[in-house]
Amino acid sequence: MKLRSIRLLAAVSIMTVIWLGGVALPQAHSQTRPNADQVFKNIQALKDMSVDDFIGSMGVMSAALGFCCNECHTNAGTDKVDWAADTPRKVTARKMVNMVTTINRTNFAGAQVVTCWTCHRGRDHPATTPALEDIYGPGPTAQDDVLPAIPGQPSAAQIFDKYIQAVGGAQRLAAVTSYVAKGSSVGFGGFGGGGQVQIFAKFPDQHTTLIEFKDAPDRGDSIRTYNGQAGWIKTPLTVLGEYEITGTELDGARLDAQLAFPGQIKQIFTNLRVSLPTTISDLPGPSSQTASEANVVPMQDRRVQVVQGSGPRGLLATLFFDQESGLLLREVRYSRTPIGRVPTQMDFADYRDVGGIKMPFRLTFAWLDGRDAIQLSDVQTNVAIDAKRFGRPATIK
Repeated sequence: MKLRSIRLLAAVSIMTVIWLGGVALPQAHSQTRPNADQVFKNIQALKDMSVDDFIGSMGVMSAALGFCCNECHTNAGTDKVDWAADTPRKVTARKMVNMVTTINRTNFAGAQVVTCWTCHRGRDHPATTPALEDIYGPGPTAQDDVLPAIPGQPSAAQIFDKYIQAVGGAQRLAAVTSYVAKGSSVGFGGFGGGGQVQIFAKFPDQHTTLIEFKDAPDRGDSIRTYNGQAGWIKTPLTVLGEYEITGTELDGARLDAQLAFPGQIKQIFTNLRVSLPTTISDLPGPSSQTASEANVVPMQDRRVQVVQGSGPRGLLATLFFDQESGLLLREVRYSRTPIGRVPTQMDFADYRDVGGIKMPFRLTFAWLDGRDAIQLSDVQTNVAIDAKRFGRPATIK
């Protein structure tokens, strides 16, 4: 595994601790929906943010510098850590946040053009000299976050119609009001061994993913849930453990839940635009994870149509549809934070027939805190689901 992956692997287990602040206060209650500076100590540069958007900001920093928590917090990863203590790197991080804010406000009318990633790109010190192998080698392939509309492409409605037809047609899709899926998962780095997965979904926008690590009960469960109005995340090996999502991550959870029922895709987005077709490949994973993914037929080098749209409160989503089959292969959504967009990516593969409609049996969920590779083995549609399955993580099981 590369050094950068090792650092990120170490960071995912404690990412929800605070780079610019400190330690979780146990008396905070999710129903009060406190801001980050009410939940963590010694927050100075990033106040008045929701907890989940604050945690996303920490992920942006970790990814941008290739750092894990102990590179800014003394004794991080031990029982002697003092998250709230001001270390030289934390003090520098505050200065960098203020510097980037000033650059964007002064030069770009407040638009978020410059972020941590703009300069650092996985390095603690930004590169200052162009490398000749970059100049004369293959150019960068990463897409911009915000894509322009390109004339001459099929319309978004045409691409959506082809997708709806590819997964079974509008009439059959409308007949599916719920489903329960079971399978297995391998987390980032293979932590916890193979996880047992259950997915609960109810039309139009309720969705829960429960991953239990029965071979490592001390690890704790991984749970993401959205009940149509509120959502929660429970993540193993973190300071917060369980917290309610209230910022743009909440909008992302709603989008994921809606896309679980493809028939409503035309009603989800605003400001739709079709960009240039491109080619996508599998999202890379560490060998400690991918070596455990048995019997996987990877999605390699697929030519796709690209549709981008907007959601509430600045949520941005890009959808990638297979040019040949019309199936949705990837969703990338971006949440906004004061220091940069937070990407979350879902890849869909291994589409199979389930009662006359096609559903993806292989799901890869990747965010700045890790990568879950899920292989489903069974999906049952139109089953009764207890409302508690979409509630707080403590009630899910």
